[in-house]
Amino acid sequence: MKKVWLASKSPRRRDLLKQMGIPFSVDYANVDESLDQNLLVGDAIMRLAYDKANAVFHRHEDDIVIGADTIVYFNGSVLGKPKDEYDAYHMLQSLSGKTHQVMTGVAMISKEMTECFYELSEVTFYDLRDKEIQWYVNTKEPLDKAGAYGIQGKGAFLVAKIVGDYYNIVGLPLSKVVRKLEKMQNSADIV
Repeated sequence: MKKVWLASKSPRRRDLLKQMGIPFSVDYANVDESLDQNLLVGDAIMRLAYDKANAVFHRHEDDIVIGADTIVYFNGSVLGKPKDEYDAYHMLQSLSGKTHQVMTGVAMISKEMTECFYELSEVTFYDLRDKEIQWYVNTKEPLDKAGAYGIQGKGAFLVAKIVGDYYNIVGLPLSKVVRKLEKMQNSADIV
């Protein structure tokens, strides 16, 4: 059985792999996290996940490395992490009562194979009152989250509806990752 490495600083991704009982270690490299504007958004997010995984794979070539990156996409723009509380407030205000997409690009690399994909989920927010937005911003939770919210935390109260994989919104499309990991482990046993 190959060792699994998570090429991510995200505590949410770590928690998801732990939830599944997958033994893994964490190692990450500092890579440029800007999306390639010459690619379609889905391709760009997969490329970024691949760059993260590949940078770590060179240190663990006998193992499997998982890289991932999650973005919030709304009205043709990527909503990253807010710069400050003011920015978080305005992001949440723009998402109020509307539907946006959450995409996670995933790259899984071993000697035998590379699997790259992205998952897309849709999230619809309730119509939010200013005082609800301000309360949430005051919790500080939105400040380190793409799109200024965390569905797995206090931000759950913002969400009226989701279509797609909940875990993708948290930061890792767990079902697909587990299935592809099993495929990669079996491939390693055959070779």
